[in-house]
Amino acid sequence: MKYISTRGESPSLNFEDVILTGLAEDGGLYLPEKFPEFSQSEIASWSNLNYQELAYKIIAPFVDGEIPKADLKAIIEKSYSTFRHDGIAPLVQTGHNEWILELFQGPTLAFKDFALQFLGNLLDYILDKRQQKVVIMGATSGDTGSAAIEGCRQCENVDIFILHPHGRVSDVQRKQMTSVIEKNVHNIALQGNFDDCQKMVKSSFADQSFLPDGRQLVAVNSINWARIMAQIVYYFYAGISLGAPHRAVSFSVPTGNFGDIFAGYLAKRMGLPIEQLVIATNDNDILHRCISANDHSMKPLIHSLSPSMDIMVSSNFERMLFELYDRDGAAIKQLMEDFKSGEMVLKEEALSKARQLFSSCRVGDEKTLSVIQDVFENTEYLLDPHTAIGLQAARKTRRSMTTPMICLATAHPAKFPEAVKKAGQAKEPALPHHMRDLFSREEKFDVLENDIKVVHDFIAANMSA
Repeated sequence: MKYISTRGESPSLNFEDVILTGLAEDGGLYLPEKFPEFSQSEIASWSNLNYQELAYKIIAPFVDGEIPKADLKAIIEKSYSTFRHDGIAPLVQTGHNEWILELFQGPTLAFKDFALQFLGNLLDYILDKRQQKVVIMGATSGDTGSAAIEGCRQCENVDIFILHPHGRVSDVQRKQMTSVIEKNVHNIALQGNFDDCQKMVKSSFADQSFLPDGRQLVAVNSINWARIMAQIVYYFYAGISLGAPHRAVSFSVPTGNFGDIFAGYLAKRMGLPIEQLVIATNDNDILHRCISANDHSMKPLIHSLSPSMDIMVSSNFERMLFELYDRDGAAIKQLMEDFKSGEMVLKEEALSKARQLFSSCRVGDEKTLSVIQDVFENTEYLLDPHTAIGLQAARKTRRSMTTPMICLATAHPAKFPEAVKKAGQAKEPALPHHMRDLFSREEKFDVLENDIKVVHDFIAANMSA
C-alpha cells in the first residue's frame, strides 16, 4: 500500500516511512492511495471478535505486510493491555437508542489513548528495527499531549517535546503531562493558544534545519496517519456491538481537529453502514459554519469550558477536502493558500457532498452545562463537557429514532472538574484509582514565548546524545 499527499507534489511513501514522516514535503497530509473495503458478510463475521482481534482486521490492510502478522498482533495486544476496562470501548445507554461510547478507559482518560498507545508501540518497533533516533514534536489542546507522553515515555529512541497553550488547559490535563519526569520528555507551555502551537509544529516539519544531522521530526498529532487509522477501529467495534452490518448506526463526534470524525467517515467508506455523522462543535464553530453556511473564515479563538475543541485551524479537514475534491491535489493546495488569508470558500459540488455526509451543530457553554446537569439528573451518568456537546448535537440533529445514535465520550469527567461543578454537581468527579495522587506528583515544564526560534533553540539544547 502506498500513501500520497493531499497536495499532490510529494513522492508516495510506504507505511513505515509515512509513519515517520508525518507532514509531506509539500505541506500536505498523507492518505492511502486506496482504502480497503469490507463486505457486509465479512463485517458480520467479526461479531464475536474482541477489540484487539478486530483492530488487527481493520489495521492489517493499511500495513500491507510491511510488519509481519505476529509482530503486528503483538503491537496491538500490548497497546490495549493498558486499558482499565476489559471491553476497551464500552457502550452505556442514556436514552432510547442513544448510547455513549466510552473512549476514556485508557491510561490518560481520553480517546487519544486509542491511537497514541498504538503509535508509541509502533514507533518503538520501527525505530528499533532501523536503529534510528527521532524527535517527536507535538501540539496539544489538552489530551493529545498526555496520551503521547504516556505512549512514548519508554521509547529509547525518542525525545518528545509537547507544546501546550500556557494557562489554557485544565489542571488535570496539565498535571498529566508535566508530572511525567523522564529524561526524554519535555513539556513546553507556549505563551499563546492551541492554533499557535499547531502552526509552530507544522512550520517545524516544513524546515527541520534546527535538528542535528541524522535526526528527524516525527508527528504525534493527528497529521500522523497512524492516529487516524487506529481510530477507525472503535467505529466498527461500536457499530457491530449494536447490530451492524444488519442495521445502520449513527455517530455524533465532539470535533476540534477533525481527525476523530474523519476516522468515522473512513469507517463508512470501508463498509460500515453509517446513516448519519454529526460534527459537534463548541463556540469555536468554524466546521459548523463551513458545513451549514459555506463560511470557513477565521475568527478570534474563544476560551471555552471544552478546551480540547478550542481550535480554529482543523488540520485533518484538509484530508476531508481532498476526498470532497476528488483527490485533486492542486485544488487543495489553492484552498490552503486561500485559508492563509483568513477564508476559504468551497465549490458547490464539494459543499453538497459534505452536506450529504455530515450534519453539524454548535453548542455553547451555557447549553453544555445544562446538558451535563440534565443527563445526570435523569440517568445519574456524568458527562464531561466535550461529550455533553456531542450528545446535545446528536439530539438536535438526529434524523431517525430507530437508528442507534452513538455519542463519542472523548474524555473522563474528572479531567474537567470546573465544568462539572459549574453544571451544578456539588462534588468533583473522582480521578480513577491509578491517578488519585496526581496533584501531589512533582511537576516539570518550561514556559516559552511564542517565538519559533526560541522553541527550536530549546529543542536543540535538550535532545539526548
